[in-house]
Amino acid sequence: MDDLTKLGSEQNATLVLLSFLQADCSNAQYNTAVNSLGKELKKTWRSSCEEEFGVIECDSYLPTTIGSFDDIEPPVEHYWPGGEGEVRALQEVAAKLREIATQLEQSVVDQAARNLRRNVMSSPSEQWLDLLKNEVQRAMVQGVGLQHLAQERVMVALSLTLVKQVCEHTPQLLRDLFDTALQYIRRPRAR
Repeated sequence: MDDLTKLGSEQNATLVLLSFLQADCSNAQYNTAVNSLGKELKKTWRSSCEEEFGVIECDSYLPTTIGSFDDIEPPVEHYWPGGEGEVRALQEVAAKLREIATQLEQSVVDQAARNLRRNVMSSPSEQWLDLLKNEVQRAMVQGVGLQHLAQERVMVALSLTLVKQVCEHTPQLLRDLFDTALQYIRRPRAR
């Protein structure tokens, strides 16, 4: 999947990861944590657009001052610096990764998520990237199925799935694990 090369950019990886985590949110606390993270990211993206383009917003509309419109919150992607076409392409990457994630061998993934959660809870956040890498490698060795797919795609889908499962059980870890997952999926890719 050539579109994984897009994950080298922090902005692109952020949107793919956020799109992946937002899908199928059934846990209320997890959903609240993901929405809060999305709002935080939106503020960051909006600020960068306003710095770059002045008072004209990224969507090329002048800011509104009508009170009733101030309460309407556009989706996070509205403020994406790369434009709507890029947003759609990156959301498609996240959708493809979710498709792979649904095919992973569930018992292996569940065990890997339990291991990661236990290890993360007892380790400083500086070690979480190594813990995530180790758990992805261990699960890949055990076999998650999908040998017919590019292993890099499977590893990215697996890492995002593990992060999501851990955060669904422990939503307070979302922000730090989000940053860890960004580091993991942005690492240099073998060609």
